[in-house]
Amino acid sequence: MTTQPIRAALYVRVSTTRQAEADLSIPDQVKQLTAYCERKGWQVAETYIEPGASALDDDRPVFQDMIAAATSVAHPYDHVVVHSLSRFSRDVLDSALYGRKLEKAGVSLVSITQEVGDDANGKLIRTILTAFDEHSSRENAKHTHRAMMENARQGFWNGSRPPFGYALAVKERRGTKDKKVLVINEDEAQTVRLIFDLYLGRHGKPLGLKAICTHLNWRGITRRGHAWGIGSL
Repeated sequence: MTTQPIRAALYVRVSTTRQAEADLSIPDQVKQLTAYCERKGWQVAETYIEPGASALDDDRPVFQDMIAAATSVAHPYDHVVVHSLSRFSRDVLDSALYGRKLEKAGVSLVSITQEVGDDANGKLIRTILTAFDEHSSRENAKHTHRAMMENARQGFWNGSRPPFGYALAVKERRGTKDKKVLVINEDEAQTVRLIFDLYLGRHGKPLGLKAICTHLNWRGITRRGHAWGIGSL
């Protein structure tokens, strides 16, 4: 009789671009998880990768796909392997709920950096570790929000791509960080002014949003290389 190999699904997650570029990058997680399974003699049946998703809620499409597969009648794998429990969830209730679903389906959750048992003590330790992760995440979010509000109060840009018609310029440097502000992008500003002129009828009959989009696209005036639509206008 042929023995069925022990199969594992890898779940890999990063919540930010900065994290993706640091020690917990997606390739690094995959490499570590794969090596762990090889040492255990487990067969990697599936790899689920979820970039840019917070573990403070379960609104993660790849995560939900993994849970659905793991709890299906097909039983495609025996373990869900993560780098740390925080990759699976940072919410105590979600962690308990989905951990229970996996357990009922005969699938165990394995953290390669926080190996705890499946007995009562192991479950208690897992709950405590997740509670610390949840508290840490919420505290970090609170401090980050406070810092961003103060940064904005001082007139500095908090990040992301500037709105159409503007560019970023370094106003000053504090330590190793450049503090940036919005400045007018004169090339794009010409288009912004044209849009307002068309809407106000300064070159003829006032145009509505759809007509302005049609006019801009017909003239080949793009929105940073993309055609204009009502939403973007």
